[in-house]
Amino acid sequence: MPASSSTPAAVVSLVIAMASFQAGAAIAKQLIPAIGAPGTTALRLGLSALIVCALQRPWRSLPSRSALGVILIYGLALGTMNFVFYMALRTIPLGIAVAIEFTGPLAVALAGSRRRTDFLWIALALVGLLVLLPVAPTERSLDPVGVAFALAAGVCWALYIVYGQKAGRAHGASASTWGMLIAATLTVPIGVALTGRSLLSPAVLPMGLAVAVLSSAFPYTLEMIALRQLSTKTFGTMMSLEPAVAALVALLFLNERLTLTQSLAIGAVMIASMGTVRGEATPP
Repeated sequence: MPASSSTPAAVVSLVIAMASFQAGAAIAKQLIPAIGAPGTTALRLGLSALIVCALQRPWRSLPSRSALGVILIYGLALGTMNFVFYMALRTIPLGIAVAIEFTGPLAVALAGSRRRTDFLWIALALVGLLVLLPVAPTERSLDPVGVAFALAAGVCWALYIVYGQKAGRAHGASASTWGMLIAATLTVPIGVALTGRSLLSPAVLPMGLAVAVLSSAFPYTLEMIALRQLSTKTFGTMMSLEPAVAALVALLFLNERLTLTQSLAIGAVMIASMGTVRGEATPP
């Protein structure tokens, strides 16, 4: 399919995926006090794996030996990213957690840049992050442990982008299903061991299903479509909308209000990301 017709569909898929993901994250944050971050991760990825398996029947398309390695790294990055992100949500607001986690996609976007002006965008991003991190005084201090988990999620997010694109090109759209299965295999045993039968509580299971659909099964399939059509740099830069979407969802559903300083810092990270794609050629 030519780039002119495939790229708009990829962009729309990515925007819908971001909105869905953050709605699921808002529900997940309400689950964490009841079953903990490991239990929430297990419920989300376990149910997501069951859903995508039922819909896509991945056993009909087994990965080749050459594709298996990148799919394995993609799945491990996906599982770990979910786990540490929910650990961050225990103590810091959703919008700020996403902004800090966004250092991963931003680093991916900047890694593909070769222009002098990109150093200005790097500096702007660093200023925004320094305002958000606990090393800088703010009107509301952030938990250092929560920030560390959000930064770890950023590292995993960068790996997810790079290896997700490679996995998609090596094995097609079903690579996302195999990645989900690997992520569930990593996280479900941990969540079950730490949480037990409460994962299947009637009060918990419907919310877990909503998180699974909104935060995994639906958006990751859409993101795989985008990853196969957009360049790594373009994908990473488009994700600059994610912190703003997260802050808006957190305000609407969790009543998490950011200070003016924190909002400006998130804006600085977003503007820096948008600047890195300025003048980029149309992706192949």
